[in-house]
Amino acid sequence: MTLLLEAARVARKELLIEWRHRARLVGLFFFALAILLLFAFSVPETPLLRQLAGGSLWLGILLASARSLDQSFHVELEQGALEGMVLAPVRPAAIFLGKAAANAALLVTVGALLAPLVIALYDPPTRGEPWVLAALLTLGCTGLAAPGTIVAGITAQARGASHLLAMLYLPTVVPVLLAAGRATAVWFEGDPMDQADDWMLLLLAFNMIFWPLGAVLFARVVEPRG
Repeated sequence: MTLLLEAARVARKELLIEWRHRARLVGLFFFALAILLLFAFSVPETPLLRQLAGGSLWLGILLASARSLDQSFHVELEQGALEGMVLAPVRPAAIFLGKAAANAALLVTVGALLAPLVIALYDPPTRGEPWVLAALLTLGCTGLAAPGTIVAGITAQARGASHLLAMLYLPTVVPVLLAAGRATAVWFEGDPMDQADDWMLLLLAFNMIFWPLGAVLFARVVEPRG
């Protein structure tokens, strides 16, 4: 319980920073929106465009997440606060859980803003229940946030951090993208055989692996170097 309280305080700090500097969220949204518009206006065939709706949504979220994670440790490194957080009576696992939760919340917000635009631009049938799409966005974004936060911590102080982040992050989250993209496509088309449930279980399993693993490994990621 103490670990969760510490993580909640870290997440609150991260979200307050995002709220005070809302330009980052706005930038992520318009960056992802540009990807959706590119696909929407480059595919002339409406039936094909409808089939691409689910994958395009998650491609936009993925690219927004890469940009977001690239800045995840920027404030701490710029102000020298990361060492202070590590030396404070806050467990590294709590730092990881808090930062990953804040990253996930940011991605869920972007996804929630993008989903209605995907429906308007791509005109998919939308035969699924709204709560299923909400669950997919939550599981998919948390699945991106956990490994992304670990990788962002590893690459934050390296030269060419942005390139190194992309090289390590994108291959790691391929299962999340495949499962989330397919489940969203099934949600749009209708799911009489309950295929979305299997993909959601895969997303849940991915989260159950990477969140505890990140909490265990994060102490080595942020340990002082000397």
